[in-house]
Amino acid sequence: MVSERPRAVEVAAQAKINLHLRILAREASGYHQIETLFHRIALADVVRVRRTSGERSLDITGDVDMAALGPTERNLAWRAAEAYFGDSGLDGGFAIELEKRIPVGGGLGGGSADAGAVLRALDALTEHPIGEARLIQLAAALGSDVPFLASEHACALAWGRGEQMLALSPPSRREVRLLLPSFAVSTADAYGWFASDRERGAQRAGAHVLHPPQLERWDSLTHIAINDFEPVVAARHPEIARILAEQRADPSVELAMLSGSGSSMFAILRGSASPTNDVTGTQSVMTRTVLRVEPPSRIE
Repeated sequence: MVSERPRAVEVAAQAKINLHLRILAREASGYHQIETLFHRIALADVVRVRRTSGERSLDITGDVDMAALGPTERNLAWRAAEAYFGDSGLDGGFAIELEKRIPVGGGLGGGSADAGAVLRALDALTEHPIGEARLIQLAAALGSDVPFLASEHACALAWGRGEQMLALSPPSRREVRLLLPSFAVSTADAYGWFASDRERGAQRAGAHVLHPPQLERWDSLTHIAINDFEPVVAARHPEIARILAEQRADPSVELAMLSGSGSSMFAILRGSASPTNDVTGTQSVMTRTVLRVEPPSRIE
């Protein structure tokens, strides 16, 4: 007997951190290809999606600056739903509720996580799911973080526009200290700074040959962890450089980096260690890495 499809589901839209991020060739369209190692963390927005008879809505709550989210039609969750309906031929409409917990504009993929969660939710609500491979194709048109966050992978190496992925076994669970400055960094600005510095002949770290087994252990990850955005963002925001230097000097910290284009930073703690120093001038939030991605849960 086939069980009836749910009418509404809830998804934990988990944030991500980048344990490795290289900016590669710039396409004729102006879009940069990337190579990055994504890892999900427990900090998550809560996304609830219902199918409706025709009306479409997006309701956002949470402790965030609503003005920073922009108009509804530009919200990634809304665009993801529109893309899914347009591609799948699904009839009716949708009602999306977002409970925001991930900081906006921090490089933790909050908007992308919401979009990925909406795609996964709608596929769970339809009688004819289009499947993960097609979801990832739809996600690629929304941003380079969205394909990973529309997948069921806790950890993956991604390249191109983020749509090419190699799923990896995540390294052992670790506590993570997020460091959240009072300012955000625009991804578009960060790419512009990177291009400008490159045109002026700024040097960047050499390339690493990545071997999948080394991406599944923290002790080897520390040797290839790099973020091409970090020097260009820190040059415009010296507070980033100061905080990262403090974290890297902390014996409880195994790895400290900028996530994405920032402004959020993260510190991976050693084993069961606790942070041994305070950080001035920024908010500190404790979370952890996750080992699996929970499926959408039925609420109606």
